Amino acid sequence: MKTHRFFLRYPALAWIALFISSISLQAQEHTLQVEIRNDWQEDRTDAPVVIDLAALNLSFPVQSALVKDGYNKIPSQIDDLDQDGIADQICVVTDIPAQSTRLLWVNLSATKSKNPYPSRVFAEMLMRGDNGKHQPIRSLTIPGSSNVYNLLHHHGPAFESELVAYRIYFDQKQTVDIYGKFNKGLEIEACQFYPNDEQLAEGFGDDVLRVSGSGGLGALKGWNGKKALHIEPVEWRTESVLAGGPVRTVVDVDVDNWQYQGSFLNMKIRYILYAGHRDCEVQVCFDRPLGEEIFCAGVQNIKGSQSFYDDNGLVACWGTDWPVNDTIKYAKETVGLATCLPREIVQEKAADGANWLYTLQAKGEKSFTYHISFTSMKETFGYKTPEEWFAHVRRWKEELQHPVEVTIK
Repeated sequence: MKTHRFFLRYPALAWIALFISSISLQAQEHTLQVEIRNDWQEDRTDAPVVIDLAALNLSFPVQSALVKDGYNKIPSQIDDLDQDGIADQICVVTDIPAQSTRLLWVNLSATKSKNPYPSRVFAEMLMRGDNGKHQPIRSLTIPGSSNVYNLLHHHGPAFESELVAYRIYFDQKQTVDIYGKFNKGLEIEACQFYPNDEQLAEGFGDDVLRVSGSGGLGALKGWNGKKALHIEPVEWRTESVLAGGPVRTVVDVDVDNWQYQGSFLNMKIRYILYAGHRDCEVQVCFDRPLGEEIFCAGVQNIKGSQSFYDDNGLVACWGTDWPVNDTIKYAKETVGLATCLPREIVQEKAADGANWLYTLQAKGEKSFTYHISFTSMKETFGYKTPEEWFAHVRRWKEELQHPVEVTIK
């Protein structure tokens, strides 16, 4: 009441206070225009658009964002990728016709808001507790000599879009394994990569690849001149789920002091899966420029598989095998795998019996990015022959070479 009486006696001061409050609120918001351009000759669906918040030099921490295309709201996601409590990136996925431009309006605010958008992706990592039940965890770090493979429900982080699901093994293999679906939709939260009989009868997908000691789908490996090597020995190993929706998942796999080819490497491998995508982006970063180290990556050589190389970093295969050791309950699965590597680091084609590979060298570089993708023949929306799959991956590579251009106005 005293404040109310004060403003009645001094109305000019009330207006000044309101003005100052208005200026303060405006200082906590920022609106920008984002131009998205597709110079490719084909339409893009769910094209990723990422905005680097640090480059904007804002005076406040971003807690929420509203993205619009005219009057239409576009689902967005804010990620704190280095886990320092400050948002690093905003991302959306959007459709854009061939050789055209779209404008988005982005309002950034220091005020938190509940995200109203349904998630088109999902990610989780589960660890068994003292009560025998699996509990969600965001990150786990262990000594390189430790083994938690069987303490984690699906042996590491699992993540999915509506089309596909992946998991990363939490051990020296760091293998990328895959889960194929009959129908589009999110399934991992319900089945946790292991659907039961009722879920299988309802039409859930399942594990479709027995990776064993191979590189599975596109796992980065060492190379000894004859075969792929696991990521060992290391001092520490960390795997983390940094983001789980609604637009993308982000999973990190870190190793400290990997003793490899005379070097001690600190390496981060980041897997990013966007809504509407079957392909996954793989970012590899080191804490210093690389020297003469040779790595390799590619796809598993499924028994009797047909392989495809384009001699410039694209390797794919199509094959059929049992997905698990139980050959009574489960049927053979047919899958297509593909890895697309940057031409500038590709050395030569290689094969070691378990894998179709390229050897890689990135001398003087601290990072490089490549992509992985797969299809399962059980998909009602996928590819049914090796010819269809190999044609798709050639087009996919061309699409990767023509990302949409993002300009902040």
